Amino acid sequence: MSDFSITDTYLKFLEEDPDITMPIAAIEALVTLLRVKNPKTAAEMINTIKSAAKDLTDSIPNSISLRAGCDIFMRFVLRNTHIYGDWESCKQHLIENGQLFVSRSKMSRTKIAQIGVQFIADDDIILVHGFSRAVFALFKYAAEKFIRFRCVVTESRPTSQGMQLYSLLKERGIPVIMVVDSAVGSVIDQVNKVFVGAEGVAESGGVINLVGTCSVGVLARNARKPFYVVTECHKFVRMFPLSPDDLSLPEDTLDFSRPAEKPLSGPTLDYTAQEYITALITDLGVLTPSAVSEELIKMWYD
Repeated sequence: MSDFSITDTYLKFLEEDPDITMPIAAIEALVTLLRVKNPKTAAEMINTIKSAAKDLTDSIPNSISLRAGCDIFMRFVLRNTHIYGDWESCKQHLIENGQLFVSRSKMSRTKIAQIGVQFIADDDIILVHGFSRAVFALFKYAAEKFIRFRCVVTESRPTSQGMQLYSLLKERGIPVIMVVDSAVGSVIDQVNKVFVGAEGVAESGGVINLVGTCSVGVLARNARKPFYVVTECHKFVRMFPLSPDDLSLPEDTLDFSRPAEKPLSGPTLDYTAQEYITALITDLGVLTPSAVSEELIKMWYD
């Protein structure tokens, strides 16, 4: 039990299930932690979870959505610790309900697809930046409903996620082309709407996502194109960044000392402010950016 590694457990869940999101993998890892460590008191359990959550977020780069999962589980524990007089019953309740939350969250993309399909119409041309499993689930569902639409996928450097989405859409028979990121300004007037996923959604309704999302949002607003964020509600995170600098990601600082053989520098995530977002399509329904803070209040204080 002393050899238990929260990071290795988390990474194992991600490896075993390619469809799992970072917050859900974090919650599964924390539930496993409770089983393995078997804390004897409520105080010991809370301290164990806090310590493990810190170790996990510190060891994983770009851990915005991962932090959301840890926060949700910690809030769940704090709200339920004092319900039962019997400690063993309380502990068992937390483990079982943690697993129930995970299983329900895994079905959230199906719900998102059913809610979001109304935003896709025949003959739409949709621009997508980055790869999001929630966005792909929505497109797959729309295609199954025989809606005829086409997609323009950005290459999505530096991760080149666009190629993954391009291949999946091709397999489903959805007409798709891929363009380089710098071509978005040239094609934005030819598309009808923009869809992106999210690594995390801030309290302000702004979105943390693959770098380049902010640029796409600015271009979409200038071209008067709807900009939709498709995401699960468990990615709502208690942050209120006013600018990308407030994300405090390790690669945000421009590094002028990089060796010549590694010239590429800069962040892999950016922050898109709420004024560029038309709506968020979530498993809670269609939300305006301002409604995110209300949902977080319900989640944490109701």
